[in-house]
Amino acid sequence: MTNGQVEIITSVQRRRRWRSAEKEQLVAASLEAGASVSAVAREAGIHPSQLYGWRRQLRAQGQVSFAPVRIESEAAPTGLAGPATIEIEFAAGARMRVTGAVDAASLATAIAVLAEGRRR
Repeated sequence: MTNGQVEIITSVQRRRRWRSAEKEQLVAASLEAGASVSAVAREAGIHPSQLYGWRRQLRAQGQVSFAPVRIESEAAPTGLAGPATIEIEFAAGARMRVTGAVDAASLATAIAVLAEGRRR
């Protein structure tokens, strides 16, 4: 027999209601670098799919946006002369590489489509 925690339910319990601030805090914790959604969900006592659902809801409301930017290097590697390259990796797994001059409106549209997870 294990010496784990035992919970005895003596009455009818209702579903737990999560405040918006609690949801936002858990979503933010799951988006931190190196964080595991399963671990964050386990600590909160919820299923990981619930946490993924909250992430989708907050992203749809505009409360969750892009992840922090990481700049690999400030100068082009020695021996390479040419246009600068920007590479963007989205949470959904899509990756965008932009080389040279690009129309800002076209770039914004492409980023919006990939950020939503819509792909061809």
